Amino acid sequence: MQIGRFRLGMRTIKTALAVMLCILLFHVTDRGSPLIAALAAVFSLRQDLTTSISFGRSRVLGNSLGGLLALIFYYVQAFFKNDFYVELFLLPLMVILVIVISDGLNNNSGIISAIATMLLIALSIPQGESFIYALNRVLDTFIGTIIGISLNGAITPQTDEKEKQIKEDLVELRKKEADLNKMLYDVRKQIKDQSHQK
Repeated sequence: MQIGRFRLGMRTIKTALAVMLCILLFHVTDRGSPLIAALAAVFSLRQDLTTSISFGRSRVLGNSLGGLLALIFYYVQAFFKNDFYVELFLLPLMVILVIVISDGLNNNSGIISAIATMLLIALSIPQGESFIYALNRVLDTFIGTIIGISLNGAITPQTDEKEKQIKEDLVELRKKEADLNKMLYDVRKQIKDQSHQK
């Protein structure tokens, strides 16, 4: 459905449904706040199942890394009795670690989700909570990811919706290609100008 420049597509509806399912599941199971699961579901839901699975793999690896570092942060923070300076210096170092490790594992598309998972968990653990609380927040990210991917598999877009998405992706690719060509032209021109100056 489209009204002028605004459109309501299948992906938008699936995203809203994923958030709704996270909220419902956490309410029914009395699991607590669905915040982390809902965010994970939104991050994982892509235009089709194939992309969602591919992104989901990257997300799971990112979640695992971010969750592991959040658990390490929890132990270090507890050891230093929740000292502010541990948070101030350790979390930025862990952000660097996430980026370096993700890049080394060739999981660059999972960097943002890994950092988001780590920060969400590390900064949302109330003082005095146990390791189980932190572990449950890691589990929340997996629940959200599974809901997002499952919903994408259960509700597939109509053919015309897929065609619109492909056309939009092609337009975006052409824009990026034009930007790259302009950058290449500018670099060549700079090199040429520098060689003429010598």
